[in-house]
Amino acid sequence: MGTYSIKQISEKTGLTEDAIRYYEKIGLLPYAKRKQNGHRIYGDEDKELMELIMCLKKTGMSLNEMKKIIKLPIKENINAIPELKRTLLDYKEKIMTQIQDLQRIVAFIDNKLESDSTLFRSK
Repeated sequence: MGTYSIKQISEKTGLTEDAIRYYEKIGLLPYAKRKQNGHRIYGDEDKELMELIMCLKKTGMSLNEMKKIIKLPIKENINAIPELKRTLLDYKEKIMTQIQDLQRIVAFIDNKLESDSTLFRSK
């Protein structure tokens, strides 16, 4: 099992050190274990939880919604927890819609670039 300082875990997960401290303060993350000198120390389980938070954050999920998910027994099979499964399916649907919207935007931009036309029609 790996152990990481707050700087190392920040680099590995993409969460800033300030975000990690804040998430601990609001109860999204459990308080970190401490070395004798008081420095935070994290393990692989903490890393996995932070990676989950990063994924949920990228879906646009609020911190309060994340707290509800994190409080569920997330080590269990997702299918055994209907609330977690439903929430993840809802966010998956939201992400799929965002992907479709982004693909339409890219197609619009490509069309404008390829046709060498103006962005807007003149009146």
